Amino acid sequence: MASTGKRNGRRAGKELVAGPSCPTQIDPLAALRGPDDPPWDVYLTGTVFLDIVFTGLDCAPVRGTESWARGMGSSPGGVANMATALARLGLRTSLAAAFGDDHYGEYCWDALEQGEGIDLSPSRTVPGWHSPVTVSMAYEGERTMVSHGHEPPPEEPAPDCPPRARAAVASLTPGRSAPWVAQAARTGTRIFGDVGWDDTGAWDLAGLPDLRHCEAFLPNAAEAMRYTGTDCPRAAAHALTAYVPVAVVTLGAEGAYAVDRRTGETASVPAIEVEALDPTGAGDVFVAGFVTGSLAGWPLADRLAFGGLTAALSVQEFGGSLSAPGWAEIAAWWHRVQSVEGQDPSALRRYGFLAGLVPEEAVRPWPLRRAVPTIGFRRSA
Repeated sequence: MASTGKRNGRRAGKELVAGPSCPTQIDPLAALRGPDDPPWDVYLTGTVFLDIVFTGLDCAPVRGTESWARGMGSSPGGVANMATALARLGLRTSLAAAFGDDHYGEYCWDALEQGEGIDLSPSRTVPGWHSPVTVSMAYEGERTMVSHGHEPPPEEPAPDCPPRARAAVASLTPGRSAPWVAQAARTGTRIFGDVGWDDTGAWDLAGLPDLRHCEAFLPNAAEAMRYTGTDCPRAAAHALTAYVPVAVVTLGAEGAYAVDRRTGETASVPAIEVEALDPTGAGDVFVAGFVTGSLAGWPLADRLAFGGLTAALSVQEFGGSLSAPGWAEIAAWWHRVQSVEGQDPSALRRYGFLAGLVPEEAVRPWPLRRAVPTIGFRRSA
């Protein structure tokens, strides 16, 4: 039998709250909270990987040669990327996942529960099952990944009745339906759908049965165009609104485009130019930023801008989950860009909504946990 963790995650009831890895945290939903709220802001389920990331490679590895990386980091990956990003943005996050009973699984559990304040009470440790591992090699702003893992445990980590939450992020799988998605939607949980590459080659929206329960669908440009049979990402976004109220299409270096069928809003926000160290997990961080703005009731363009900003900040650190920015880093960025000479006023106005969220004076970033080179060093007393 699998053992199940029953531990409480962080609770945020005020505008500034304490977390296990930082002295203060902004609560973006402070004005909306009430006594009858669900216990969690966001519920997630999926697979947690141990990510080992090599950075500083000059080029892709060449067959028959040995390459040396100038940097290396290890951190929880997979669904942990999004869970950590959400928690660092001040959302009460609950995660259902299976963890191996090896050192990798122990490290990932500790990093998520103790380091990030994520509720793991729906999660479990599976005896005899080792943690899935992904090795990611980052070079030239891109990445190449190799993963290894055994068959997942036969028992699904997601409970039959997921906990009450304001929102949930569902990873949609072609040809498969996850019963918890419909159950969560029936209780009023807002479902945000993410999707990966369709290895079947069908690219049929009818093959995503849980899409009908989603409030928003967030594919990238290539996925959106294949699913809709269009040759333009913006046309794809409009076509997707026949299936889901809000369609968000990420455009890589060009930013993102979104359409809200209910309000008639459209929004296009360019990407922030940064020097990318490691893009691992950037898409998950974008989704986390968009979900945060959606729950806070922000306009569509602000939600896109915030998602893009958090993703841009994340790629400047290596590692997936532990590269996600917190509010102190967002505040530091906002105050720094306002002091840059010759800054485009229209670009600043695009992020003007941050003025009402972050402290008026720049705050010193707290020591967020970052990807560590080696797991297993003894901690000093």
